[in-house]
Amino acid sequence: MTKFEVIFLKEAREFILELDEKSRTKIIMNIDKAKLISDNEIFKKLNDRIWEFRTLFNKTQFRIFAFWDKTAEVETLVVATHGIIKKTGKTPSKEIEKAESLRLQYFEQKK
Repeated sequence: MTKFEVIFLKEAREFILELDEKSRTKIIMNIDKAKLISDNEIFKKLNDRIWEFRTLFNKTQFRIFAFWDKTAEVETLVVATHGIIKKTGKTPSKEIEKAESLRLQYFEQKK
């Protein structure tokens, strides 16, 4: 049984669709795997509010940023905000800030 559902905001969906089919498939497989098991190598907490789905494929590091929406009574939801191809060792803080900004917009629109 899955631990949560994932929805993709426009930027996350566009990022994934722009990738080649094999990379896209690997990312979706990892997200599906993260729904079933707890594994920091796949779904990692970056700060109090922002997480990342992590995929390494063909020597390329893909990151899909996300946050939790636990406002629904029944379903636990993870909202994917956007994605990057990671080039450095440390996750760029501007990407975490962007995810945070998209999180605030999401909850503002949800009201």
